[in-house]
Amino acid sequence: MNAVSSLRHLPAAAPLAAPGLKAWPVLDIRGVSKQFSLARGPLAVLENIDLAVRPGEFICIVGASGCGKSTLLRLAAGLDADYSGSIVHNGKPVNGTDLSRGLIFQEHRLFPWLTVEQNIALAFGGTRVPKREQNARVQEQIRRVGLEGFEQAWPHQISGGMAQRAAIARALVNQPELLLLDEPLGALDALTRLKLQQELQRLWQQAGITMVMVTHDIEEAVFLADRVVVLDSRPGRIRRIVPVPLAHPRDRTAADFNAIKHDVLEDFS
Repeated sequence: MNAVSSLRHLPAAAPLAAPGLKAWPVLDIRGVSKQFSLARGPLAVLENIDLAVRPGEFICIVGASGCGKSTLLRLAAGLDADYSGSIVHNGKPVNGTDLSRGLIFQEHRLFPWLTVEQNIALAFGGTRVPKREQNARVQEQIRRVGLEGFEQAWPHQISGGMAQRAAIARALVNQPELLLLDEPLGALDALTRLKLQQELQRLWQQAGITMVMVTHDIEEAVFLADRVVVLDSRPGRIRRIVPVPLAHPRDRTAADFNAIKHDVLEDFS
């Protein structure tokens, strides 16, 4: 059995493969099931999801439309408590939203009446971070995402890619331990998307935080992730978890990269 075909036989609960990471999970999802109540009866969306994410990992969740990817991310973020099973973040049950978990959506969700700088600073609402430190952190994140010179720009004055960078800066400004990303690049054009994939990879390495990202783009998942979680649909179940043992930065034209990419694609053929 060659290295690629052996990936197809990894169970969902296979040992975590990312090298040099601590053994305990920063996010521990156990036996999670979720259903929606419809007029015609309950609709199962997720079924018996088990996933342990180590500190510093980059996890990508892929699956067909409607398989429950975004629903799972919302549960992990604490936006929905109506499920069975358990979700634990750093040893504590997830119970509502928390500043230690940042969340980025597909739409940037910037307020059009606020500048880039003001939109990023909104993340401090309800916190006790001193104003001087808030300003310093906002400027740090603006530099980190490459928006210097656009601090006073309005959202309509910047590109979609720049707006998503501002959303990323807003999610990072409170220094979360865990960043949850719900198809954050899905609405961007192809060239901007490639550039922001590289930016996300760089930010992940610089910030040293744990990232869990939902995407429908298999190449994007293989480019970014330590492990790719493949979901079946109706209801969403983990089919398998594929390790991506490739060094960063990754070469999309390399044979080992494309072997893993095509292996995952076979799950959707």
